[in-house]
Amino acid sequence: MKIGVMLPLGAGDGPDGGMPGWKDVRAVAEAAEQGGLDSVWIADHFLYRDPEGQIYGMHESWTLLTAVAAVTSRVQLGNMVLCASFRDPGLTAKMAATLAEVSNGRLILGVGAGWHDPEYEAFGLPTDHRVGRFEEWLEIVARMIRGETVTYKGTYYEVREANLDPAPPHRIPVLVAGHRPRMMRLTAQWADMYNTAWYGTPNEKLEEHLEALRQAVETAAKPANAVIPTAGIIVRDPDQQVADPSPNAIPVKDLPEAIRAYEDLGVQHLIISPEPMTPRTVEQIAKAKGH
Repeated sequence: MKIGVMLPLGAGDGPDGGMPGWKDVRAVAEAAEQGGLDSVWIADHFLYRDPEGQIYGMHESWTLLTAVAAVTSRVQLGNMVLCASFRDPGLTAKMAATLAEVSNGRLILGVGAGWHDPEYEAFGLPTDHRVGRFEEWLEIVARMIRGETVTYKGTYYEVREANLDPAPPHRIPVLVAGHRPRMMRLTAQWADMYNTAWYGTPNEKLEEHLEALRQAVETAAKPANAVIPTAGIIVRDPDQQVADPSPNAIPVKDLPEAIRAYEDLGVQHLIISPEPMTPRTVEQIAKAKGH
């Protein structure tokens, strides 16, 4: 079982529930690297508007992940997950190949269709046919990073003899997050990894999503282990204050038992959202992993 942690990105993730700076992101990443964890992950949003209309700002995630690549040497680097609507497919493939070079092959390219309308509207992005757009986008990206020269004309995207030169130094695994039938079909078709989130202890919803993955892989006539299941969970250090604690969070002392439970369900990589997102929480997670 691999264990990774989410890194701070926006308002609420930083010290005392504020906006994290680069030094805060770097400190959490270095704690994960030094603590022996397997991966670090960054979400991808422009902003978040809560149901009451409060807006929370965010840093640009790819820039942060590239910076993290330069100050670490061992941990895998993941997107959780890139919103396909924010960057066109050819650009995304080029960025992924370059970050794979910078990081010596440590990138996991996590992708999804996007969902938060307020950030789309604020930045002038279309909110229609999100999964239809993602289907075309994902095919182009996946084929390019796997070494193909791609010519594709779809409803939303078009490329002509697009390829990656220089090519990435290693195969870049593609992770897809989602759960509806169309997204599961695309996961089975193009992904190396699958993610479902955000949980505490395993529950019926998790088991339903893992079964949907199994069925989608079987329908695609692929080997049972063709797509690695991953899960996102929330883990709290009760000795530190959290401004807005998640009701799903499990205390860090219960993490070893949770790891065994997820492992029993076939999950191979746990991606932990620490509460709070501090080096101390990550250190506690690393200790719990070692038990």
